[in-house]
Amino acid sequence: MASALRNGSSPESLLEVRGLTAGFGAGPVLFGIDLDVASGELVALVGANGAGKSTLLGVLSGLVRATSGTMVLAGETVTNARPEVLVQKGVAHVPQGRRLFGTLSVEKNLLLGAYLRRDREVGDDIARVLDHFPALKDKLAREAGTLSGGEQQMVAIGRGLMARPKLLMVDELSLGLAPKVVDRLIDVVQQINRDGTALILVEQDVLVALDAAKRAYVLENGRVALSGPADEVKDDPGVRRAYLGL
Repeated sequence: MASALRNGSSPESLLEVRGLTAGFGAGPVLFGIDLDVASGELVALVGANGAGKSTLLGVLSGLVRATSGTMVLAGETVTNARPEVLVQKGVAHVPQGRRLFGTLSVEKNLLLGAYLRRDREVGDDIARVLDHFPALKDKLAREAGTLSGGEQQMVAIGRGLMARPKLLMVDELSLGLAPKVVDRLIDVVQQINRDGTALILVEQDVLVALDAAKRAYVLENGRVALSGPADEVKDDPGVRRAYLGL
């Protein structure tokens, strides 16, 4: 069921990861990861808790150091580049748990996403974020820590968008949120993608991720166990048995 990964560069390729190994003091967590994201593509990264999903996003955003392998972004090798360099080159990471500054206002949290920008269109981008998330329009002056979980996730995604990324990575979008809130956030994520931003959506709720994405990777014990079109991955007997309870 796994589809062949593309080898080599192609005009539409945005991110190419080859042979990526990474970990922490106790040893490797990721083993020989190959992953591709095309420009404007929505890719799901799914797997059980502890499979290595968040560690992989950490490597892709410069927070975790790769011990081997390569990462190429828009044709440029960026393996182990610093986080701020990757932000400047178009990678934004919405971390698991939101990690907002709870005592700062919603507006200041959003502005932190644009801290490397020197253009005059930051205000326009805040307006775009509020178009995506109208619930935040009357809460810009509120402390972020006083918001509901869903509203905090909106701020976290909005903060990522303020960097004007080519690739937006969202880690555990649905964590702790009601299904109706998740549905709304997925709608916005898909709209962001339709507007031209590539996305990697990391989810423990496999069905949510596979329904939203075009392609998918299944991680098991730090390795890519399966990859291919999201609808084919969803129909794979092993995935249905292990993750969908079918």
